[in-house]
Amino acid sequence: MDELDRVTTEEFKSQQKTPLVVVMDNVRSMYNVGSIFRTCDGFAVEKLLLCGITACPPHKEISKTALGATESVDWQHYNSTVEAVQELKTDGYDVYAVEQVDTSIPLQEFVPTSGQKIAIVLGNEVFGVDDEVLPFCDGAIEIPQVGTKHSFNVSVAGAITIWEIFKKIKNR
Repeated sequence: MDELDRVTTEEFKSQQKTPLVVVMDNVRSMYNVGSIFRTCDGFAVEKLLLCGITACPPHKEISKTALGATESVDWQHYNSTVEAVQELKTDGYDVYAVEQVDTSIPLQEFVPTSGQKIAIVLGNEVFGVDDEVLPFCDGAIEIPQVGTKHSFNVSVAGAITIWEIFKKIKNR
C-alpha cells in the first residue's frame, strides 16, 4: 500500500467523499456488481445502493472483481429501486437515470452545480433502468455512442459516467 501511495480501508472510510451516490437497479451479474464497487472505491463515491435482484456481498463473484472494495465502499440494499430513489430525493439528491430516453441529455453536456447532491441510476443489463423508476428521476443522462451497438455493459457505462461526473465536480 505504501509503495503505491494508497490509503488504507480505515483511512478511506474517514476521507472526504465525492458527493455522488450510485444506484444499481436490478443488475443481474455479480461480476458487474463487483466492478461497480471497485469503480466507486476508485472515485471515493459516497455510497452504493443495491436494489431489487442486485446481489449483495459477500459473494465470491462480487469479490473477484471488487478486489476488496466491498469493505471500503458504504453500501445498502433496497428491495425496490423506487424506494431508494424516493429516499434520495427526500434527502435532497437530484437523481438521474443513465439511460437512453427521448429527454436524455448527453453526458458531456451534464454540468453539476456547486453543492448539488447527485445520484445516478444504473439499470439492468438487458432492460436498462426500469420504466417504473424513470418518472421518479429528475432526468436522464446518455453516453453518446457512434458504433454499431446501442449500449455499453453496465459496469462500463457506470465507470464512464462516474468518471465524467467526478471530473466535473472536482473542477467546479
